[in-house]
Amino acid sequence: METRSPDRIFLGRSERTVAMTPDDQKPTNAETPRTDSVGRRIREIDQRVAGLRDHAQYTYLQPVTAVDGAYVTIEGRRLLLASSYSYLGLLGHPAIQAAAQAALEHYGTGTHGVRLLAGNTDVHDRLERRIGAFVGAKAAVVYSSGYLTNVAVISSLVGKGDIVVCDKLNHASIVDGCLLSRAKFVRVPHNDAGAVDRALTEAPSAAGKLVVVDAVFSMDGDVINLPAVVGACRRHGARLMVDESHSLGVLGASGRGIEEHFGVPRTVQLKMSSLSKSIPSAGGYVAGDNDLITFLKHASRAFVFSAALPPASAAAAMAAFDVMEAEPERVARVRANAQRLRARLRQGGLPIRDDPTPIIPVITGSDEVAMRMSRELFDRGFFVPPVVSPAVPSGSSRLRVTVTAAHTEAEADAIAGAVVAAWHAVTAPAVTG
Repeated sequence: METRSPDRIFLGRSERTVAMTPDDQKPTNAETPRTDSVGRRIREIDQRVAGLRDHAQYTYLQPVTAVDGAYVTIEGRRLLLASSYSYLGLLGHPAIQAAAQAALEHYGTGTHGVRLLAGNTDVHDRLERRIGAFVGAKAAVVYSSGYLTNVAVISSLVGKGDIVVCDKLNHASIVDGCLLSRAKFVRVPHNDAGAVDRALTEAPSAAGKLVVVDAVFSMDGDVINLPAVVGACRRHGARLMVDESHSLGVLGASGRGIEEHFGVPRTVQLKMSSLSKSIPSAGGYVAGDNDLITFLKHASRAFVFSAALPPASAAAAMAAFDVMEAEPERVARVRANAQRLRARLRQGGLPIRDDPTPIIPVITGSDEVAMRMSRELFDRGFFVPPVVSPAVPSGSSRLRVTVTAAHTEAEADAIAGAVVAAWHAVTAPAVTG
């Protein structure tokens, strides 16, 4: 998704001017002034959330009370989930559950601190070796979240005097890492390898050069042109970092990601992914050469100063890689379900692109239409929260519809039918009116 300035958050600022009464201008106590910029930001979001709730259109932060395959229970209702990141349907897999339970019993609920000191365990080391073997890298380092992985790696590798080139639609964590690094930050048009080449051409010869891209863009579902970006990096001696959070388990015959998808092995120097999407755990990793990983384990602040990933989470992630290799049919199934869902949506009259991923954006344009469609789907028994500005550019609000390997063909068809019906129910009155 396109990321705006760092002070913008998901719901954005209110589109209307908020009048202040005399009572509003008085602080509720000496510590909470309401007239400064911080108070205005808080008030604007509070009022927008309240307005959505008043109109029964607030579908965020819904408490899930049960998970059953592709279904979740919310407010006592069993809903078909069509917005999951668990692309391979591994959440709740018995082998993964057993691995986590065994680690919990053996190591306990946490560790004794940061890994560099007393918090490291053999399960962390084994997970990193397993990741390296799976993605074809010599070593790997695990962080406590995917967001922290991007921030830590980028801000540690480049700094003042260097250049970092970033696709315009990269994930917010990549953008934040670039900003924190204090390197020259160059954002290029989406999926434009020519623009990457031009940005690198303008960089001083002595500068460190890092190019960072998503493999699959999380709000659009399209795939980076990896061979073209690799060519630009090679011409200018730039390192390439690819975020595979939405391509691991999705792209490539065995789900190993974008290099396998394009048939270009060993072309990416820094292979990053979260461990909370196709891998149903928590954390994130980057894989690469031994010297890179040694550097990151001793120089990246989010590794040095953050507590270790809980051993149960590490064990679950390690078992998930084993399941991915043992059950390759899951990769084929999610791909087939995605193709089926895209075809059904197009048959229903929706303008859907033909990307090779299970992320299918249904562009509504306005925030209001996206929210009304989400509520319509909720009422029909489907859970698809809306994505609105400024999380995406103004005028491109959407439903981010996904399908997983846990869905049957009948369930994929049901999702398509419900989305098509909601689309026509919400948009037809606006067109005719």
